[in-house]
Amino acid sequence: MVHPLQGIDISLYPGEFIAVKGASGTGKSTLLHILGCLERPDKGTYHLDGKDVSRLDDTSLSLLRATRIGFIFQAYNLISQCSLIENTVMPFLYHPNPPDNTYALALSALEKVGLSDRKTHKPSQLSGGEMQRAAIARALVINPLVVLADEPTGNLDSENSMVILSLFRQVHERGASLVVVTHDDDVAGAADRTIHIKDGRISD
Repeated sequence: MVHPLQGIDISLYPGEFIAVKGASGTGKSTLLHILGCLERPDKGTYHLDGKDVSRLDDTSLSLLRATRIGFIFQAYNLISQCSLIENTVMPFLYHPNPPDNTYALALSALEKVGLSDRKTHKPSQLSGGEMQRAAIARALVINPLVVLADEPTGNLDSENSMVILSLFRQVHERGASLVVVTHDDDVAGAADRTIHIKDGRISD
């Protein structure tokens, strides 16, 4: 059974790192989708950077996603036909006023995750750990206010998981807020706090 969120009341502070844990189907991904403005709450409000985004129209939500929110998905969601640098530049295609130096920004993001030397490679030429690092670079290239990650180490071995965790610490140190849905105790242990969701509610 999939449980909708019920009476969730949380605050995410600037620069805070939150881990979200819970069994499958308890509402973790729904929470992430609402925080990422991919879904609207049926009731209540969601304030991001002082603005009630739950009342914004689709155009305004798209603008918010393009400029303020970085997404990291478990399945990477890289475009197979595009090179790594082309994938990393992709978020700027949805930006209303992209900077002139998008290529340089994308290359810098790849350098931060140790992949600048693979910039011309296609996703099929990368390992799972490299694809996840590429997904992180793509999320960070817009310098987002908040970064959302859904089971980012779920498909990785322990060595690559530690690399991803180190990158998350760097994101955290640079001041972005970070929300990570995870079953990984090491990831949760690095967070400022952990939220447990059970049957659509926050559980003690």
